[in-house]
Amino acid sequence: MVRTPLTPEERERGERLGLLLRQARGGRSMTQVAAEAGVSAETLRKIETGRAPTPAFFTVAALAAVLGLSMDELAAMCAPAAV
Repeated sequence: MVRTPLTPEERERGERLGLLLRQARGGRSMTQVAAEAGVSAETLRKIETGRAPTPAFFTVAALAAVLGLSMDELAAMCAPAAV
């Protein structure tokens, strides 16, 4: 299966998501948060660093639940800035 390249906007959205998750994680370890969400620490690391800019919905939902974020908040904060 060939994946189409991501647009610059998709990459930016992924970077914003990663930053938001990293900030919400605060002082908690990446390993602890990943385990509570049922994902690997490597998956969380890739999302937080923007190397996985389009993570699966259920991965994001699980991380948001563990970090106390609503999906609505995440969607709003990751939306492209209006010009």
